[in-house]
Amino acid sequence: MEKLKFIRPTKEYEQQAYDYIEEFKKYNSKINGTGGLDDYIGKYDEWLKKLEIERENYNKDRVPNETFMLIREEDNKLLGIINIRLALNEYLLQHGGHIGYGIRPTERRKGYNSYQLYCALKFCKEKELEEVLLTCHKDNLGSVKTIENSCGILENEVKDKDGKIIQRYWINVDDAIKKYEGSKQRTR
Repeated sequence: MEKLKFIRPTKEYEQQAYDYIEEFKKYNSKINGTGGLDDYIGKYDEWLKKLEIERENYNKDRVPNETFMLIREEDNKLLGIINIRLALNEYLLQHGGHIGYGIRPTERRKGYNSYQLYCALKFCKEKELEEVLLTCHKDNLGSVKTIENSCGILENEVKDKDGKIIQRYWINVDDAIKKYEGSKQRTR
């Protein structure tokens, strides 16, 4: 795989961030894991400030979280965005989990989300999280595959407010990191 960067959002990627959201809309694809970027179109500086505040914020409605971008170095293209929640409130325990992510529709099925999740799990390890919860809709087969390939263990299924089935997976951070690193060594 080509060289990729896993970075916190910066002003440099403002236009690409907007293009990223527009691509999701163009393909009528659900927007996940952006740290609310889609609510800040035209207000990128405010979004960056919000992300900074959320790194330290904790209350019953918001938990401390970090947002990262996955950038392909060759063309400096924004491929994905991932949001890592360092704690869970009641809602996140049932419906959101520790990690939400997305890969732009034109870059899917190329292994980028597996790498993005691997980077997120390494960050979780740095923050001393031993297990993380990931959730996805049962019919989101790409996400199911990514989670299961990252040692995700299905705990149960719940329904969202629209009656769609959400699967709740737990991932042992160390096991997933070792599996990813082991699989990449065999393919080099």
